[in-house]
Amino acid sequence: MPLDWAYVAIFALVGAAMAALPLAIVWLIAPRSSYPQKRLAYESGVIPFGTAWTQVNVRYYLFSLVFLLFDVEVVFIYPWTVVLRSLGMPAFIAMAIFLVLLTIGLLYEWKKGALEWA
Repeated sequence: MPLDWAYVAIFALVGAAMAALPLAIVWLIAPRSSYPQKRLAYESGVIPFGTAWTQVNVRYYLFSLVFLLFDVEVVFIYPWTVVLRSLGMPAFIAMAIFLVLLTIGLLYEWKKGALEWA
């Protein structure tokens, strides 16, 4: 049993190294300059004016939350597909209920207009 957790720890360390190592290398070799234009926010070539703190329509946040909700629930479907044959019909029925509930939620969001971008 401890050997299984060692594999998990090694996998986590390798994953963390694969994320941190490129960032560290770029930080070490990236050119640095300190002129003031570099610190300005860049927006399609337009020189920024005013403050960067502006109000954003709440609809964009709702759209992203709905996307995140359905995206995370799709992640639950992948492990289920791997073990479906070993779990049998009860797992299939449970996932069917889950997908029906997702569809009802999607239809509700669609009816409320949360999927309209602007």
